[in-house]
Amino acid sequence: MLAPREIDEYLLPTERRVIRVRQHWAVLAKDLIQTGLFIVLMVVIQTYLPDDPLIHNLTFYLSLAAVVRFSVQVILWWIERIVITDKRVMRSTGFIHHKVGMMPLTKVTDLSFDRSLDGRLLGYGTLMVESAGQDQAFREIDYIPRPEEIYEALSELVFGEKGRTRSTGMLARPRFRGR
Repeated sequence: MLAPREIDEYLLPTERRVIRVRQHWAVLAKDLIQTGLFIVLMVVIQTYLPDDPLIHNLTFYLSLAAVVRFSVQVILWWIERIVITDKRVMRSTGFIHHKVGMMPLTKVTDLSFDRSLDGRLLGYGTLMVESAGQDQAFREIDYIPRPEEIYEALSELVFGEKGRTRSTGMLARPRFRGR
């Protein structure tokens, strides 16, 4: 009952899904580092402060809260989906407060992507989707995996000839490594 609907359930019968991804796992790096450092701090506090049950309980429950917080972040990351169809770009987020944002491809006027050094090393980037003077559900999609491939496929969908997209087939089938 609380679980969000699968994003494919929002697709129209006439739509063809081209790309379906979630944000790159690197979006969780900051939360992972914060949680790890917090737990190390709790271990240091427990080690160097006097042997007191109150301190042991407090550090244990604070560490448990940090792990639960990180687990919630991982669940939210896992649930979030970005779907590009032949008609629109959609983003589904949230677990309890579920939200689906959408932008029709006919409204897209400009596409660009940006990759930081970290993004180049780890394989993610930021995709910017601009529309004709309107505030859309989203402008930027951060931590998008394989941004060059997704940018090319989306560019062909928006600006290419209908039915003549070459990279969309590449993204639709599974990638095999080692070939």
